[in-house]
Amino acid sequence: MRRILPLSFCLFAAAAPALSQDATAGALTVELNTTQASADACTLSFMVTNDTGTAIDKAVFETVLFNASGAVQSLTLFDFGTLPPNRPRVRQFAVPNMACADLSRILFNGASTCTAADAGVCDTALKPVSRVGSVEVLG
Repeated sequence: MRRILPLSFCLFAAAAPALSQDATAGALTVELNTTQASADACTLSFMVTNDTGTAIDKAVFETVLFNASGAVQSLTLFDFGTLPPNRPRVRQFAVPNMACADLSRILFNGASTCTAADAGVCDTALKPVSRVGSVEVLG
């Protein structure tokens, strides 16, 4: 019995990463990773993973930020720059005159610019997620 348990555990552990990779296969995952408050701005850090198989030379998203009461705080463009396939990137944006505690939701309205072999990939493959429990991310 002792030998079976470690072996089955090893098989399960080896299979787990493949499941998470399969879940993001073909996706352009934009994860809100952290928010950091300063005196005059809220800095948003995003982890972006391009698993589409397509190199994206430039990705700019029209982004809507909502305050704690659900009203639109600002409409802006976030320039994520170059997003090579299968290489994660971190991008930061300082949003002036916004307290991080007042941010409740981020909506990616769509790609304002997408320079890639398949220009629609920025919209069709977009998978927004959030690690920040108090902020919902939609797309």
